[in-house]
Amino acid sequence: MVLVIDVGNTNTVLGIYEGEELLKYWRISTDKNKTSDEYGMLIDRLFSYNGYKLTEVESVIISSVVPPLMYSLQAMSIKYCNKEALVIGPGIKTGMNIIYDNPREVGADRIVNAVSAYRKYGGPVIIVDFGTATTFCAVSENGDYLGGVISPGIKISSEALFLRAAKLPKVELSKPEKVICRNTVNSMQSGIIFGYVGLVDYLIDRMKRELNLENAKVIATGGLSTLIAEESKNIDRVDKLLTLEGLRMIHEINK
Repeated sequence: MVLVIDVGNTNTVLGIYEGEELLKYWRISTDKNKTSDEYGMLIDRLFSYNGYKLTEVESVIISSVVPPLMYSLQAMSIKYCNKEALVIGPGIKTGMNIIYDNPREVGADRIVNAVSAYRKYGGPVIIVDFGTATTFCAVSENGDYLGGVISPGIKISSEALFLRAAKLPKVELSKPEKVICRNTVNSMQSGIIFGYVGLVDYLIDRMKRELNLENAKVIATGGLSTLIAEESKNIDRVDKLLTLEGLRMIHEINK
């Protein structure tokens, strides 16, 4: 059994695989202040509640964009699973050529998503990950990572509007029925959701033109991917488990 851990700025997603089968997965809040014991006890409770034991874990693989958490998670893996975790970073085999000015700068989550999308859907492919930041990554027909775009996430944009405009309320991220609205809450929701759809579609169109990827498949992942994909003209498929699948694949490559 393989424990895969994807650490994002806001949420951490954990999954357990038996071969290629995802047995269970959970989403918890990312907390930089938690110790290895706190994470160990939390994960142990999640396992126990679903009838699994941490002692059954044969391997651990971690992707993280939150460096301060790595010590705690690596120590947790050793103490509670009796395994040294495989960490996505320099020296890890991915099977993918990274065409980037400095390959070490590419976020671990972006590489994992790229590997997963290319192996599952072929190339060329564009991956849009709706997380704390929204990232766009392009992979060529031959499986080369070509680079991408990083933009503020939907929640960040919404929070900024609430915090910096004194008379505007905090609103739920849901889609109004129309673009033109007749109250403040719906007007904000329209601007945030439909405006973000415009951002996503423009960037995908521009990426396709610049990289000659007109036939690229576009895969969306992340918490708010479905909300935007429903309105986007470019997103072909939503795959919420893309990152976990990528971690499993990279674990297989490095066995």
